Amino acid sequence: MTTNSEARGRAPAGSPPAEDDGLLGEIAAGSEAAFAALMQRHLGRVYALALRITGSRSDAEDAAQEVFARVWRKAPDWQPGAARFSTWLYRVTMNLCIDARRRPRVEQLDPDLPLADPGVGADEQLIAREREQQVLAAMAQLPERQRQAMVLCYTAGLSNAAAAEAMEISVKAYEALLVRAKREIRAKLEGTEP
Repeated sequence: MTTNSEARGRAPAGSPPAEDDGLLGEIAAGSEAAFAALMQRHLGRVYALALRITGSRSDAEDAAQEVFARVWRKAPDWQPGAARFSTWLYRVTMNLCIDARRRPRVEQLDPDLPLADPGVGADEQLIAREREQQVLAAMAQLPERQRQAMVLCYTAGLSNAAAAEAMEISVKAYEALLVRAKREIRAKLEGTEP
């Protein structure tokens, strides 16, 4: 006959330690059925304890899962009669939950809430696009060689040496073209062109 506490996955109040010891011996031998039986006997209490300590269902579930993973790994080391299995089990649960509470909490977001776009806002995009158009218009008015220097540097992303080589001029001459081009573009954008 199954009692209410067994139906909820709890160990009956007077569950004999010998039964737990016997199940642990079988688990040490690799019995998954014994592991399932032991888990059914204790999972309810482990989860309830973890939930009370952590206050979080997900943390309690994580703790319970880790507790029983440890049971599986430690079963070969268990020494029957040395201690009550339930005492060890609840101590492990407490320690895991205390560790979980010490960890920095990551706030869980509601998956249905829209996330704010970390990108540039529409008004900023419009201003940037407008500014880019002004720069392109100013570049179009530059003398051919200055425009080429700007394109090689800022559009093609070439280094000064590579751009100078592409234009078949010295690096100093290339840099002088860039300086003049930037000065003219700035003057056009600020409305102070000569």
